[in-house]
Amino acid sequence: MNSVVLIQIGLILLCDTISSCLQCNHLPLQQRKVIENSLRLLDKMGKRFPKQCLRDKMSFRFPEQVLRATEKEAVKTAIEEILQHIFYIFGKNLTPAAWDGTALEQFRNGLHQQIEQLEACVIKQQIQYRQSKEVNRLKLKKYFQKIKYFLEDKQHNLCSWEISRAETRRCLQLAHKVIRKL
Repeated sequence: MNSVVLIQIGLILLCDTISSCLQCNHLPLQQRKVIENSLRLLDKMGKRFPKQCLRDKMSFRFPEQVLRATEKEAVKTAIEEILQHIFYIFGKNLTPAAWDGTALEQFRNGLHQQIEQLEACVIKQQIQYRQSKEVNRLKLKKYFQKIKYFLEDKQHNLCSWEISRAETRRCLQLAHKVIRKL
């Protein structure tokens, strides 16, 4: 009787692994769709970029080299990291009341769902890759901290959020461009 139970458990684990692998094979297509939807929601969230905010515009200098990795797993990891940072920034309840709350919530939910899918599919890396992964992680952290500090310095005013929204759009467009090549 114990062997029957073990065989059943083994079959369940095998089916789960196969299902997970099939889902991960379609991940670039899923990522493209989620990022395209996120870009639409970013546009829907707010109105046109206010002209009075142009004087506050700032260059955050996205570290594009993190998306130029040759290994697919490295790119997936970088995109997961990017989405987590964006989710953190937009996850706070400090966003402008002038924005469409429904679009903002859908944007957050889409990011959260994509992060979970990426976490499930990103395979554990070899030791030599971990060092470059950590360098990329630090570059992304520094980039997103600039945005966070910018928002704080401007006391989360409308212009700081509009500039952050525009920067997030640019960041997602770069990720979308890389995903299309996967």
